[in-house]
Amino acid sequence: MSVRVDVWLWSVRVFKTRSAANSACQRKNVRVNGNIVKPSRIVIAGDRVVAKTAHSVRTLEVVKTPKKRVGAPVAAEAYIDHSPPPEPRAVRLAPPAIREPGTGRPTKRDRRQIDKFKRGER
Repeated sequence: MSVRVDVWLWSVRVFKTRSAANSACQRKNVRVNGNIVKPSRIVIAGDRVVAKTAHSVRTLEVVKTPKKRVGAPVAAEAYIDHSPPPEPRAVRLAPPAIREPGTGRPTKRDRRQIDKFKRGER
């Protein structure tokens, strides 16, 4: 059984919508077996699909080709993920919450930043 690459990417939940998968193909962010493809390219079991998403690059081997969007457990069975593990995020330390003596009363902006810091937001 074969299916279009944009439909396959959408059905296995790589992209949230089919139009997003279609746009990724048109922006040349999708490759099948090393070749840049159009959205209408047919994929079959055994093909290797590389898709650049907003947050990562996914390298997937096609196992099944569902034509409709399926649930997450079923979608996970439709491919083998060969993507490298994501890089750990850099931990940014918050600036110290100490005001220099003699700077006077905090401004409204300073108070909002202090409140944000106390709540743990960034």
